[in-house]
Amino acid sequence: MIKTPIEGEELRAHLAGLADDSKDVFLLSQGQVRLTLVSATHVVNQMKANHRLGLLETYVLGQAYIAGLLLTSTIKGDDRIQMSIECGGPIKGISVEAWACGAVRGYLLENPIHLDSPLTSLDTSMLFGPGFITISKVLEGSREPVSGTVMLQYGNIAKDLAVYFDESEQTPTLFYLSLHFDRSGNVMGAGGLFLQAMPGCSQDVLEALAKRTEALADLGGHIAGGAGGKEYVLSQFSDFAPQELASSFVAFSCPCTREHFQQYLAGLPQKEKDEILSGPFPLDLECFNCGTTYRFEKSNVETLFGKES
Repeated sequence: MIKTPIEGEELRAHLAGLADDSKDVFLLSQGQVRLTLVSATHVVNQMKANHRLGLLETYVLGQAYIAGLLLTSTIKGDDRIQMSIECGGPIKGISVEAWACGAVRGYLLENPIHLDSPLTSLDTSMLFGPGFITISKVLEGSREPVSGTVMLQYGNIAKDLAVYFDESEQTPTLFYLSLHFDRSGNVMGAGGLFLQAMPGCSQDVLEALAKRTEALADLGGHIAGGAGGKEYVLSQFSDFAPQELASSFVAFSCPCTREHFQQYLAGLPQKEKDEILSGPFPLDLECFNCGTTYRFEKSNVETLFGKES
């Protein structure tokens, strides 16, 4: 993966003043609820730069990236999570993949998102339309992923993920995804919460947490102000005696390389190689997952194909 430079001197200065992105895991109410908080301002800005996204596209895909990172709290080791949304609205679909180690990548099926008229609110339901959300756990050593699918009910990633856990895993959960933009459309703060009831969690605790989450302070704004995730949890959930379990680094990362694309080209059938050699050049191949473009001049391709002839 090649990182595209983030544009804007003021934005770069702001990002330099923020703490590194992280995933912080806590227990609430003597272990009855697990809370995962992700700070992802650097992730979302790098995603925006690499995929060359507008404000609306950044808002939608940024939420999906944060959700993917939150979901990694349910896996470990070299496991990874895949979140796929197929829908009939203008977005068409989203694909996000995140690893337990904290790496995340993914893309919008439709970029830019084509709308007949501008959005007048942050309600994303009309962007998704009817569709499905699928969560797959790719576990280390397993041949087949463990997957579950539910219909989209809200056209809202946070709410539809809660539905997924309720229907597929019979687990009460809450997701909160937050992006804070400045007047120029720059992402100044981004993050999310994932609250998951543990076995034996009392109904009283669930009801108290439900009330608390209705009045949460803006997480994206909190992160934009330079504060960390731990401070947010301690201030917003102080009545639930939060206990910190772990903290780890997260980042926008993709394992694609120029060598991978060279291997792909070298393995093509001879007919397709001949068509490529007929031009045009340069040949640009893009990784859908991270937006990196690998450029091959004609001499590069001729040499590569010559080795395989």
